[in-house]
Amino acid sequence: MSQSQVHDNKNLNKLDPNWRSDALNLELDYGMQTIAVRAGQHRTDEGEHSEAIFTTSSYVYESAADAAAHFNGDKTGNVYSRHTNPSVRTFERRLAALENGERAVATASGMGAILTMCLAYLKAGDHLLAANQLFGSSIGLFNNYMTKFGVEVSYVDCFDNEAWANAVQSNTKVIYCESPSNPLAQICDIGYLSQLCKANDILLVVDNCFATPALQRPLDLGADVVIHSATKYLDGQGRVLGGALVGSDKLMQEAFTVVRSGGISMSPFNAWVFTKGLETLKLRMQAHCHNANQVAEFLVNHPNVSTVHFPGLSDHPAHELATHQHHMKGGYGAIMGFEVQASDSRDAQAAAWHVIDSTQMVSITNNLGDAKTTITHPATTTHFRLTAEARAEAGVKDSLIRLSVGLEDVEDIIKDLARGLDSL
Repeated sequence: MSQSQVHDNKNLNKLDPNWRSDALNLELDYGMQTIAVRAGQHRTDEGEHSEAIFTTSSYVYESAADAAAHFNGDKTGNVYSRHTNPSVRTFERRLAALENGERAVATASGMGAILTMCLAYLKAGDHLLAANQLFGSSIGLFNNYMTKFGVEVSYVDCFDNEAWANAVQSNTKVIYCESPSNPLAQICDIGYLSQLCKANDILLVVDNCFATPALQRPLDLGADVVIHSATKYLDGQGRVLGGALVGSDKLMQEAFTVVRSGGISMSPFNAWVFTKGLETLKLRMQAHCHNANQVAEFLVNHPNVSTVHFPGLSDHPAHELATHQHHMKGGYGAIMGFEVQASDSRDAQAAAWHVIDSTQMVSITNNLGDAKTTITHPATTTHFRLTAEARAEAGVKDSLIRLSVGLEDVEDIIKDLARGLDSL
């Protein structure tokens, strides 16, 4: 490039080479596994086969005019890694393709994605309508902070379509749900909620963390925005924190502005980990679901288990709905809650703790979506900050245990759970 070209605004390329179209031509209708392995990548001049990690805070320009063009928007390209980063962009492109969305925006954590959603789509005087059955930290964010800034928040039972419709107000701007939910794996009727939202000019936001696009694509069912805690199944090995939103270009631009201005951005290394995790997502979810179906059958037939909350069971009230919404045959996720029987010598919490403490292999941790099976007592961990009334509304009892079924031999998972259950 000559000096005259460097300093001549008219000769500046409108699009940097590293911002060109996806290396995988998605118009050729590739399958999900191919997309998971190849979409979103742009190879540099080094010709690397695996995706590179761009651990850089900033970028260099050809001239002052080139820098100005990037900053004022005349030229699309990298500005600063709080705004854009090639490693993060690869993850965003791949996840968007898997969710069948136009664009994804990555965040520093799953809660960062939910906060971004709130700041992008809600303002003082608006109403957020959410399901009772949510992760405890989501409820804490809504109740303690969004209300502080003038957003009205109310909750309904995720199963009750009539309750959803009756709770809509003239100022309702967002309906928010998890499907499946934490920790009871309840299922929302996304198609119904989509119709309700479209009729009332409301955004439908669905947390797809437990199902992932390997099982369910909420955008195809009518949702406007999909939320992920990438920390869970998108990574799949409990290594790093991250989150994401997926939706239309317009909605994601609003989310991106929040992330750029608020600094809720994902690190390049974490993005690279998630990108590699997506390569095996479908295969892992098939194995997770296979194990979970067998564990659920064991639990439902155990005399010391009173209730199993898992949509893969044929008598679960949302079994047919989950079968319709989840496109993987036999895929109902790998998160379940089960309630244990108290005894004369133990109250409900003590009985649940006994089962948890009797495990020798299963990890006692609040994380989930890991290759390793994990177990926790929601009432005293993930939901302990909620009031007793709020826990009751969410179905989080003292007898409830949440299980995230991993990829170990399923016989070993069942034997480990039986240690405590058999001795209640």
